[in-house]
Formats: sequence, C-alpha cells, structure tokens
Amino acid sequence: MPTSTPIADYALVGDSRTAALVSRHGSVDWMCLPRFDSGACFAALLGGPEHGRWLLTPVQDATTTRSYRGHSFVLETTHTTSTGSVRVTDVMPAGDGRADLIRVVDGLAGRVEMRSEWIVRTGYGRIKPWVSRSTEHAIDNGVITAIAGPDMFVFRGTRLPSAEDGAHRDRFPVEKGQCYTFSMTWTQSHRRIPAPPDVATHIEHTYRESSDWAARCTYEGPYRDAVVRSLLTLRMLTHASLGGIVAAPTTSLPEELGGERNWDYRYCWLRDSALTLEAMLGSGYTASTELWRNWLVRAIAGDPEDMQIMYAVDGGRNLAERELDHLPGYAGSRPVRIGNGAVEQKQTDVIGEVMVALEKARAKGLQESQQSWSVQRNLIENLALHWQQPDNGLWEIRGPLRHFTHSRVMVWAAFDRAIRGVEVHGCEGPVERWRTIRDEVREEILQRGFDTDRFTFTQHYDTTEVDASLLLIPLVGFLPPDDPRVVGTIRAIEEDLLQEGLLLRYRTGSGVDGLAGGEHPFLACSWWLVSAYALSGQLDRARDLMDRLVGLLNDVGLVSEEYDTAHGLMAGNFPQAFSHLALIDAAHAIARAEARG
Repeated sequence: MPTSTPIADYALVGDSRTAALVSRHGSVDWMCLPRFDSGACFAALLGGPEHGRWLLTPVQDATTTRSYRGHSFVLETTHTTSTGSVRVTDVMPAGDGRADLIRVVDGLAGRVEMRSEWIVRTGYGRIKPWVSRSTEHAIDNGVITAIAGPDMFVFRGTRLPSAEDGAHRDRFPVEKGQCYTFSMTWTQSHRRIPAPPDVATHIEHTYRESSDWAARCTYEGPYRDAVVRSLLTLRMLTHASLGGIVAAPTTSLPEELGGERNWDYRYCWLRDSALTLEAMLGSGYTASTELWRNWLVRAIAGDPEDMQIMYAVDGGRNLAERELDHLPGYAGSRPVRIGNGAVEQKQTDVIGEVMVALEKARAKGLQESQQSWSVQRNLIENLALHWQQPDNGLWEIRGPLRHFTHSRVMVWAAFDRAIRGVEVHGCEGPVERWRTIRDEVREEILQRGFDTDRFTFTQHYDTTEVDASLLLIPLVGFLPPDDPRVVGTIRAIEEDLLQEGLLLRYRTGSGVDGLAGGEHPFLACSWWLVSAYALSGQLDRARDLMDRLVGLLNDVGLVSEEYDTAHGLMAGNFPQAFSHLALIDAAHAIARAEARG
C-alpha cells in the first residue's frame, strides 16, 4: 500500500472561499480553486506529486515547528537545519476578492538551501496545463502562467523556477536577513493577468481581521484555546459572501485505509451547517446566523418536496457522485469520489436540526423576515405529511430505509421549535395541530424506539442495536439528562460502542449501512458523550474524556472526522466541521456544569 503524509501533518490555510492543505514538510498537497467545491489544481493528497503540488522546503533534513500567528490562519513554519534556519509564512489573503496563495521565506540564522517544486494539474490532477512565461505586470523576471480551459494560474516570485519534465523546480540559498516572496493567483483564463498581490499588506490585514473576529468570542470557560481555534476553523469553512458552510475542504480521505468509505465532504449539509450555527451562536456570533439563514432560504426556495439534505456552496443542486479512476487515493484507498450520492437520500432529522438552530437564533435576537419564517412553516407543514415514513438517518445509511430513533427525536424537536416560534416569538402557525403531532411523535418514540429489556433507546425500531446519535436525546430536550432511560442509554452505548475509550457511531458489523468494511471511532460522538456526562452530573468523567479528545488535536489545533486508535492516526476528511462544532458544544456543557457546582 502506498505511503502518504499522515493527515495530522497537515495545516489549513484559506480565505473563507476555498482552502489549501500544507504539510509539515512544506508541500501544498490539496487546493481547489476558486471555491471549496471546485476542481483541485493540487491533488497530491490523493495521489503523488505528479497530480499537482507546491513544495517549498529545505534541501537538508530539518527540525520543523509550526503554529498559526495568534488567532489567525497565517501559518508560520520554522525549519532548522545544521547550517541555519528559515521561516516559511503561508497565507491566503482574506477579503480581497481574489484567489491568492502567498508563501514567504525569511532567513532567520545561518544559511539554508531551499528547494521548490510547482506542479499545477487541473481536473483533480489529470490535466497538464499550457505553461508559459509572460512579462505582463512583471516586477523583476516576469511571471509563469498555467492555462487549462477556463482556469489560469499565475506564479510570481523573487525567483522563477525553470521547467523540467512537466514541473517547475528551483534551488536557492537563503541567508539570515534575506526574504523571498512567492505567490500563485487563480483567475479566469480569458481575463488579463492580475496585478501582483501586496504581500505585506495582505498578510497584516488577514491577521488583524481574523484576530478582531476571534476577540468577539464570548466563551471564557475551560478549553478556551481549543474552542477559539475550532470557531476559527468553522468560520474558515463558511463561504464569506455566499454563506454556505462546507463539512470539510477535502474529499475521499478514507474512514478506513484501503476501504470504500471515502466520501466527498466539500458541500453544505443542512444538518452540519445548522449545528455549526448553534456552536457559533453559543459563542457570541449572532451575525453569522443571518448570513447562513439567507443562504438557506435561497437554497431550499420552492416546493419543500424538492428539498435536498445538502447543496453546493452556491446553493446548487447537482452533486452527482462519480469516481476518479486516475487517482490512486490516499494511501491507496479507492475509490476517489467527487459529488455525493447521499444528496438523493431522505434524512428526516435535517429539518429538526434546522429548526433548533433557527429557534436559538430567534432567542439570541435575530429577527425573522417574512420569507424566512414562511420557509420554516412550509418545511414543518411538509414534515407533518411525511414524518412517519422511514429514512436513511443521520449517518446516511446506504442500506434499507429504517425508522431511525434519532430521526424521530429530531422530528419531535422540529415541531417543538416551531411551536416555540409561535408561542414565544409571535410567529404565525397552526400551533394546536403542531402540538398534537409533537405529542404523537413522542409517544411513538417511547413505545417503539425503546428496549425495555435492556432499558435503552435503540438505533431504529426494528433492532436492539444502539447508536451514538441517541446521546442527543437529552441535548435537544426530548428527555431530561437524569431520566433513567437516558442513563440506561448512555450505559448501553458505553458497553457496545466504546473502542479504546472512544465511541464508534454504531456497529458496522450489524450490516445496517449496506457497506463493506469497518471504520474507526467518530470523534464527534465522543464529544457528544462528554456533553452527556456533563449534563448528567458526571463532571469528572466529562473532563477526563475531554482532556483525551483535546489531546488528539494536531499541533495547530485541527482534527479529522475519525481516529484510528490502533495506529494513533487521524482518519477521514480533514479538518472536519462536525468534530470541531462538537468540541465547542462539549466545552460549553462542561462550563455550564461547573457553573452549577
């Protein structure tokens, strides 16, 4: 099996429109331009250097440390060799309306021989562009342009590399006090070559803008540094002008090495986005809710029967899943997929997550527009017609449709929050009918979704298996956290789903998901367990598990979807919004528990 850079060795830089993964070694191995869900021009993450990358690293072996500058995504990496040290600063400028990646090399001590390699491949590493030199907008020795179809990539630098075997390579010494700047700019190929970026101004503006945003965080409880970095990550995954929130900036990082559970997460799930907004709201970011709510209204406008569970960043609906045969996959894990077949699924819980988030927004003072409440009311009215139907559930099960207990709980939550919208916030709606349905849903869950023999809620109505999503029952207010049925469910989940101290989503061996192979503990589930412990008064257990989970973050505070406990490796797409938002919620739960004493 081919070796690949460990997922934890990557850091993220981005401009809240798209993002890039930069390895500790200095290789930009993944980047989609101009949007998160555009085609990749650097795809070495899912293949090799021949599929596109931008390497900037010392020739000699080096000891490497890195960190973000304060509360920003300005990445600073220091390489120390036997002859000297350099600092590489990577940044994608925010707020300039362009798509730039800037890399600056500063000599700190002695002399370090550096090497660079710039290989652009469009079409997810498949297409070699036409590369040429140009003197347009040149400051020194011109620019390199790479053109393929609608895309043009413009490379500038203190030095320009020379072409060699379809790549552009260079070696150069950096002495103390010297500074080399490089940039790549994407633009449409029919346009003129854009002017060079103002490197120093862009870096300082990006740092200040991000720092000012982070300073508005109202959370002052335990694990604050991890919370702030997670909030910044969620913000980075939110398109700054469109409002769509992607689940992750990557596709096909495997849940199990060599397995088939490789999915494209560069889209906007209504569920993940709603949960992200809840995490933002709880930390003082009400304005972000309005941006997403407006995106939501645009995306799902029309007949509620046509609502999808996910959309493109701009609200587009065509996310057909296909496989890329030219890429070998991360560590040989095939297939590599773009698009996501789950877009066709029925996931009844989604409306519940949306309604819970928007109710919290109302409680925080966000005023409903006539259109936004109308959309919510139409969703609820449509749910009233179909809530009894089986669905694919939270985990996008590709097996038979089931009556998933978590889905039913979120149906209850959807009607409950709609009722609050009328009774608390003065919105209009048939509240008595909604209350009748809410009570009917509750009774059905208690009768059909609960195993009286084992005294636990079950994954769906036709099984005795449990599911980590059942931990959300007290978190959405369906039952109080000290209810014996909740306590029994927590105990059953611990017995069945804990693996080396971390939680699986469910037991894949039950065959419920219709897929071969297995997966590793899903990190958001373990953070849900932290919240459940904190709510139920088990504060010591909550802190112990939280300490372990926070310890899994990499050196720049990022985390993936899953964790391979056997090999101590991150797994799944990275960084994962679901994991980071669950971390934030767990920290808040511990803080509230500590405040209660």
